[in-house]
Amino acid sequence: MRAGIILYGPPAAGKDTVTQALHRADTRCSLFERLKVGGGRTEGYRVISESELTDLTDRGEIVWENRRYGAVYAVDRAGLSMHSASGVPVLHLGQSAAIEAVKNADRSIAWLVVYLWCARDIAEQRIRGRNTGDVPARLSAWDSTESVEADLRIDTGVTDPDRAAGEILLAMGERHARN
Repeated sequence: MRAGIILYGPPAAGKDTVTQALHRADTRCSLFERLKVGGGRTEGYRVISESELTDLTDRGEIVWENRRYGAVYAVDRAGLSMHSASGVPVLHLGQSAAIEAVKNADRSIAWLVVYLWCARDIAEQRIRGRNTGDVPARLSAWDSTESVEADLRIDTGVTDPDRAAGEILLAMGERHARN
């Protein structure tokens, strides 16, 4: 069975930073670049047009889609399959319903769900440090992100990224040893 990691959590919980630490610790682990339609940051995404997204949706290729910050973000079935065939996709999610949608999309991928979290004041400092100009929107998203049952929970306010990556890789190894 192939492996994948879902890093779930609110904005500024450390998903990007922990993903980088995971890749340094094990190069098989790399960011799954979600599809994106709209403006704003493009690094870490596969930017497509609205018509391309509509086509993928019509063909049943979109596993999960959400709208936030004036953009559309989507997870595509083919992208997950290709990424998991050559490595360990690290997928960033912030909506609880997305977890089951992704897990059900391809049952040949054993997903380790990691809930990353930090205190709101730490998240606000991180958001302000990014200087994206949308602090209220990101804090609103932080406030609305639900807690979920996860295989592993890590408070990134007190756990450095390399230690978090080590805990994730250990949990992933233990999980695959049982299967």
